[in-house]
Amino acid sequence: MTVEATNETWRTELAARESNGVAVRLFWSRSTNLLKVTVSDASNGDYFELVLEEHEAPLDVFYHPFAHAAARGLEFRPRRSESELTVDVQI
Repeated sequence: MTVEATNETWRTELAARESNGVAVRLFWSRSTNLLKVTVSDASNGDYFELVLEEHEAPLDVFYHPFAHAAARGLEFRPRRSESELTVDVQI
């Protein structure tokens, strides 16, 4: 478990996982008593945070952050490969 200071607010990392360059972390803020899930994708630099509502189960948001983000109206587009970006032109 990691404790780190940010902007004079202490937060505690409760859980972390990483797969295929996508890191998901669950934090608890001591000063606000709020839970937050952060998601960062090392392959493209994408990042978002979800501050949990009282009715949300923290581990459910931790294990399914993209579903919870979509339910909040955040849209995600998968990164396209170079082969998908290539357009065939007929002469």
